[in-house]
Amino acid sequence: MARRPLSLRRLGTLWMVLAFLAGLLGAGMWMGSVAAWGAYLTRAQVAGVALYDSLTRGTMAPLGVRVTPVPDAGQAAVTQGDFAILSGLPTPAYVTHASVRDSLDETFGGQRIKLAIVSDGLRYEVARVENGSARTAPEKLGAVTRLLATYCSRPILFAQVGEQPWLRIDGRAVWGCDAKPRDLRLPALLIMLLTLGGLWTKIGASTGHFTAFAEALKARRRLGGPESYRVEGPAELHAIVGAVNAYLEAERAQLARRASVLSGVSHDLGTPATRLRLRTALIEDDHLREKFDHDIDRMTGMIEGVLTYTRSELSDETPRQISLSSLLEAIVADYQDTGRPVAFPAGPPVVAGSAASLFAARRGSVQLPDTSPVLVMARPLALQRAIENLIDNALKYGRRASVALEASSQSASILIEDAGSDHRAADIEALREPFRRGANVGQVQGFGLGLTIVTAVAEQHGGRLSFSDGRSGICARLEISRQ
Repeated sequence: MARRPLSLRRLGTLWMVLAFLAGLLGAGMWMGSVAAWGAYLTRAQVAGVALYDSLTRGTMAPLGVRVTPVPDAGQAAVTQGDFAILSGLPTPAYVTHASVRDSLDETFGGQRIKLAIVSDGLRYEVARVENGSARTAPEKLGAVTRLLATYCSRPILFAQVGEQPWLRIDGRAVWGCDAKPRDLRLPALLIMLLTLGGLWTKIGASTGHFTAFAEALKARRRLGGPESYRVEGPAELHAIVGAVNAYLEAERAQLARRASVLSGVSHDLGTPATRLRLRTALIEDDHLREKFDHDIDRMTGMIEGVLTYTRSELSDETPRQISLSSLLEAIVADYQDTGRPVAFPAGPPVVAGSAASLFAARRGSVQLPDTSPVLVMARPLALQRAIENLIDNALKYGRRASVALEASSQSASILIEDAGSDHRAADIEALREPFRRGANVGQVQGFGLGLTIVTAVAEQHGGRLSFSDGRSGICARLEISRQ
């Protein structure tokens, strides 16, 4: 059983809860990491303050700090700054010298402590301590140990109180790199970014389903489509697709019934029309007989025209890729074989627009060779019928027809110009409606459905039909989309 899709409201609620939980987790990890880091620095600073009392008064060293005297053999070397003879020190060693004493009057009992910090990776900026806010010697020593904890290193501290022997202080368990807390700020940031990225992807996928369905409907008239659509996405989209499928089914059924009725009427009129023609043949008056025949032809021709227009609305022909230039050449050749004055002269080169690129910021155009085919996705039979209707109109009203082809990367236009008549382009625009004909058509045969059929075919191909005053007569432009 297929799983029922969730609605946008439920999806939105779920995404909001997920975003809130991810933000809460990320903020908790970030703030917890900051708090742990602050506690780590404070613990190192407190250990430094307590270490001052241990050095000056001989009290117990702080927890995690081990104080041992430097061997007598190494006292002179340490005084001279030569730490190479001592064991357990990093190589190479970076030595930072500093001194700690009260900033107050030294006569109040303050003692001076010389410090030598041996690190495996850096020299410390002890000037920050000397110029800092710490005033008393314990505060300054606490600031030094806090400074040691700030950087990821494994320092060994040497201290001399007054003229006493040097002491070795190993507090790496308190302010060393191994003692620092785990920094969770980057994982917290990654969690929030991944959550945002996942939500962005989900939102884009949901909106993409709507966009894809809209594009499919937009291209349906030109490229065709399935009898019913199936999509993935939220429940609202499924409801929309269901309504569209129901509408398409009703529209197909309505057009099919209309075509069936018209086809039946056309078939049923065949027998009475044949009987009428036989009876009119018995009329001795030639003039009256010709009038009857003309009326019968108009009646049957009008029914066939309506049936042709209805079939063009059904657009049941499958679109396929064709060469528009080859189609025009074949149509014009058929007219020329029967001696009709239709020409397809070589036109200007096809111009295709080019997009901007890394090496060319401006959009340009490319001229294609004259021999290159103009390929389009079209319904060839419907398009051929529309082109022939325009050529027939040009021959009826303008005596000759000149066919041309213009194309770009977005569209292709078929231009058909006649040799001139009493009509103007503005007059032709009003004759698109069914059964509308011009005022001065004379004895020209027709039922006023030709331009209606051409307009329907143009719309099926994502284009339009327009008219303009050309150099010799009226120019009809049948534009179709190539995208």
